Amino acid sequence: MNRVIIGALLGLAATGVQAQQCVPALSGGTVVDAPQYALAYRFQPAKVAIGRHFSLEIVVCAKAGAGAIDGLQVDAVMPEHRHGMNYRATVQSLGSGRFQVDGLMFHMPGRWDLLFDVSGGGRTERIVHENALR
Repeated sequence: MNRVIIGALLGLAATGVQAQQCVPALSGGTVVDAPQYALAYRFQPAKVAIGRHFSLEIVVCAKAGAGAIDGLQVDAVMPEHRHGMNYRATVQSLGSGRFQVDGLMFHMPGRWDLLFDVSGGGRTERIVHENALR
């Protein structure tokens, strides 16, 4: 019994280490970890202004046992206001798990959560970065 628990914990630790090694550090970027995938993103421009369009540079990596990445969708919501953005982002795959996302805008001040829907192996995992605008 103890061997099973220790083995499971070691497996989880190895997966976390693998995710950190898989996602290259983006200068000034943020790393978000989830069960099947890990991603790093960086705002372009680095300082996001309310009411102005911005972009994201994103790198996504599949963890052991996850399907190969075949798609990404990005959105943002204001949980306290129960609404999202007024604009739909365009996502361009650059290959090797890299994506360029354009056309995002936080149209009002307040808490914004970024939503990343990563598709792979016939499944989609939602990765949420709460309070992304600080």
